[in-house]
Parts: sequence; structure tokens; C-alpha cells
Amino acid sequence: MSKKTGARSAAALAIRDVLVHGQSLDSTIARHTAHLPGNDAGLARALSYGVLRHYYSLDAGIAPLLDKPLRNKDKDIHALLLIGALQLSAMRMPAYAAVDSVVRAARELQKPWAGSLVNAILRRWQKSPPALLSTCQASDHPDWLYQAITAAWPASAGAIFAANNSEPPLCLRVNLRRIARDDYMAQLLQAGFSAHAGRFSEAALYLDDKPADITSLPGFADGLFSVQDEAAQLAAGLLDAGPGMHILDACAAPGGKTCHILERLDNQADLLALDIDATRLQRVEQNLARLQLTASIKAADILDVDNWWDGRPFQRILCDAPCSATGVIRRHPDIKLLRQADDIARLAALQQQILQTLWPLLAPGGILLYATCSILPAENSEVIARFLAGTADCTEIAIATDCGIVAAHGRQLLPDPHSHDGFYYAGLKKTG
Repeated sequence: MSKKTGARSAAALAIRDVLVHGQSLDSTIARHTAHLPGNDAGLARALSYGVLRHYYSLDAGIAPLLDKPLRNKDKDIHALLLIGALQLSAMRMPAYAAVDSVVRAARELQKPWAGSLVNAILRRWQKSPPALLSTCQASDHPDWLYQAITAAWPASAGAIFAANNSEPPLCLRVNLRRIARDDYMAQLLQAGFSAHAGRFSEAALYLDDKPADITSLPGFADGLFSVQDEAAQLAAGLLDAGPGMHILDACAAPGGKTCHILERLDNQADLLALDIDATRLQRVEQNLARLQLTASIKAADILDVDNWWDGRPFQRILCDAPCSATGVIRRHPDIKLLRQADDIARLAALQQQILQTLWPLLAPGGILLYATCSILPAENSEVIARFLAGTADCTEIAIATDCGIVAAHGRQLLPDPHSHDGFYYAGLKKTG
């Protein structure tokens, strides 16, 4: 079926896989658009990401128009209704084209019976656009996450919801080992791309217009830049590593921070990139090769120390801990559907376990930088507070950046519509 699908039917299948099978949108949209030409694949991606960014308000509008909910086996048709509603409410398309395109997509999905249903529902939507039914639907976040963000950041919650529902900017990390940021900006301008410098990372450049293909930018094959959010770029500097140090990048895939650390140290470090996912570590290898950098790579469970540690203490450890990823929802809107309230306590317990596992591996006087892409204190400052309270030879050090907010422990960055993602950092030093 997939070879006959167009952009809208491919997007519907991807959305179905998120809703029914709990798959990540990144993986399912890549699979369902592999056969499509570039422009159609881009449209399918825009539609699927747009629907999931605004899923709760779109679904709240469609649900009353249906006589009864569609069954799981017809969630692709439900997804088409959401796509049609998005086209009618948020995209510059003539109404007849918005409706007709999804009716044709129903036929592509080999469900011609659904064409009349889709047509009728969307015509009703068009004549009387639904009103939002609750504050949570207006925020386009599930109730539990709405409550958690509002409780944690009452003064900033509205801005966080708006940022989460926006399309993220494209941020590059210029390889300062190879070229100055201003010089690379000049190369971009010569190639027809305008950009502006980031405020907090000396290597950050924001493209004002997104290219159709990132590899079309000048110097990609030569390793002049990588794609990395500005908040994530802060990690390499905050780690405060020096040439020749023995460094661990825990949970390293896909390798952005590994490569940035090595770029800053002119490739003069004994760095181990560790991750449990061997497939994702292939990305680390590819990035290292393109950037002409060297690191040791190991696929192993971080908690199974005997299976990967050679007994040599690390002078620096970057602990980019598994988390809810609530700081990067604008890049991964499926998080709003895939995460559940009880995930937070489970993740916080895992984060605590990882810290306790890594701490004995750190040399006296060494620094561990704890990082997450979460904006929830339960995974951030509260984890650090518990660890400090239970670890006698640990002292907190200041996070040397003006970016973000000083938290009870560490520093919290909230998502900015025009700049960085949500991120958290805390610095811990081993005494004795």
C-alpha cells in the first residue's frame, strides 16, 4: 500500500502509528515517506508534525462531529480528518482543495467508503468551526502535562505552551576548529542563506530560512558545521574539560555533544562515548568521521559497569540522562501523546540510579555535568537535591552561563520560540 500513498495518506499512516502503536513520529514518518519525492515527503512531515502539535484542539473539534469514535483499525481515517481540519484552520489552502485532498487520500488508503464520511465531517467543520472546550485543549497539551508545567512555572506556562506548539528554528553549531563563525556566516550568505548568531553559544548560528536539505549547505561534507540546538551546545563548555583528559559521555547518541567536546579540545582527549543503543551509536560514528574526530565507542547498559568500564577514573563525566524530553516538544510533538504522568517518577528514579552508578567512576577533583532536556523539576533540581543530600563527597558548582533561570539546584532553560530548547544543567564536583 505504501508505494501508492501520497503525502496526506503517508502522514495519516504515520499519525496512526503514533496513536495506536505508540511509535515515535520520527521513525514512523521516515518509514511511510521513504518512497515519496522530496517535496511530497516534506509535506507529509509538515502535516504529521502539525497535527500532533495541535492534536488536542483538533481532536476536540472533530469528536463531536462523529456519530461514534472510529475503531483502532480505522485510526488512519481519523488521522485524515485531523489533517483536513488542520488544512482548513491553519494552512493557506482553498477549502475545496483541503477537503478534496483528504477524500482522495482515503481512496489511496484503500478505504473508499471513508470518502463520504471525511467529506461530510469536514464540510460541517468548515461551516461551523468548533470552539475549544477547555483550557487544556487550548494549550494543546494533555491534562497531566498542562498541570505539571503550570505548577512548576506559573508565570511562564503560557509562553512554554506557545513555544511547544511552534515550529522550532534551525540552529547550527559551527566547527570552530575549522572555521570562525563570522566566516561561515559569510559562506552561507554567498550561497543564498541568511543567518544570525546565537546569544549564548559562541558556535551557534540560526538560519533565517530552512533549506530543503541540510546537506545542501556549504561545507557539510567537509565538517564545517553540525545541526545542534543552542541549549545543547552549552554542554561542552560547561563540562570545563582540558586537553588530554579522560572523559565519559554517558548516553552519548547521536553524538552531538561528543563531537562538540572534541572540537573544543582540538581532538586531544581520551573520550568514551557510551550508549545502550548500538543502532544509534552508528550516528555517533558517522558524525565523528565527517568531522574528522576520534573517540572510543561502546554499546552497553550504563548501569552494568563491569561490562564497559576499564577501571580508569574519569576526570570529566557528561551525564545526559534519559528524561521525559518535555523541553523539546516543539521538535517531537508526539511526546505529548506518548508520555504519561507516571513516567516522571520512573524516570527520576532511573536518573538517581545513573548518578549513583557513575559517581564512583569519577576521579577526586573531577566534575560531573548532569543534563536533561526536561523542564520538570522532578527530573532536574529535585534529583540533584536528593543526590547531594546522600553523597558526602559531592559539592555543587555554579553553572557558568547567563542562559536560563537559576533553579534550587542548577540552571533551568525554558523553550524560547526564537531561540533554544528547554534544557537543564547542574554541575557536581567530587571532593577529597
